[in-house]
Amino acid sequence: MAVLYDLLPERVGSPLSLNALAEDLRVSHHTVQSWMDIFDRFYLTFRLQPWTQAVARSLQKERKAYLFDVPLVSEPAARLENAVALDLFAWIHRMNDRGWGPYGLFYVRDREKREVDFLVTRRRKPALLVEVKLSDPVPSAALRKFQAQWRIPAVQLLGVGDGYRMLAGTAAPILVAPAWQWLPGLP
Repeated sequence: MAVLYDLLPERVGSPLSLNALAEDLRVSHHTVQSWMDIFDRFYLTFRLQPWTQAVARSLQKERKAYLFDVPLVSEPAARLENAVALDLFAWIHRMNDRGWGPYGLFYVRDREKREVDFLVTRRRKPALLVEVKLSDPVPSAALRKFQAQWRIPAVQLLGVGDGYRMLAGTAAPILVAPAWQWLPGLP
């Protein structure tokens, strides 16, 4: 189990193949699944499912894993994505605990490998897209594509910078903002 947990920080932000982990560890798929379930129950990790409703050619199996202990993730872009995931995860639970939900947190990825890091749903419908980039202020093509498809707000969070920027001309506005400024504003 300890070796599996040690392998997770380098896989943060990517779809997690339990079969590949089982091969690396030379254990069964079922064993890896059980260990991941234990990590989730003991608040070491949490996993996000891909959103598959109304996404043509969506991937349906592989979840993304994130750690509650963010400093274990050494790669800067993955660490930022993990930190944002943790804040969104906590926010979703707060909203549901207050009775304002049901809210859900997913990621979006299709077979053409177009991916948006996070999708917040409300009442099982897409409500907000969130993309995380270390420093690139230009919204990704995938963010624009899925935003145009669902006509919902989108945010591109950056690891650097100062100040907000609203981009028009898309199906709905795209806000580009530093994560350190935007995340504290979540209710």
